[in-house]
Amino acid sequence: MYKKNNRRTGTGYERKAGAYLESLGYKIVTYNYRCRLGEIDLIARDGEYLVFVEVKYRTTGVSGYPAEAVDARKQQTIAKCAMHFLMKQGNDDVPCRFDVVAIAGAEGQEEITLYKDAFTLM
Repeated sequence: MYKKNNRRTGTGYERKAGAYLESLGYKIVTYNYRCRLGEIDLIARDGEYLVFVEVKYRTTGVSGYPAEAVDARKQQTIAKCAMHFLMKQGNDDVPCRFDVVAIAGAEGQEEITLYKDAFTLM
């Protein structure tokens, strides 16, 4: 029986999201920032902003649209990780934003949607 590698699939879509953001002028700082509090898929610069990006992918709408998966609990985790990153880097006065990149559709036919400033720190 073939078992799908979700981590590999996720990494592929995070790279796709990164390339999409770069085409919009973002500069990728890091992929998959991990700390004891959780993970942030992408951290990038967009002009003066340091942007923390969550990437969500869905093949079909059966389990909801990709952006809907970034619920309040996920937002809290991302925000805590962002604070950890900022404190570790000594950048606690830089303007920040939380974006979501939603990727929907079958492989090779994906539609990418960027939600700038998708949520704020709680």
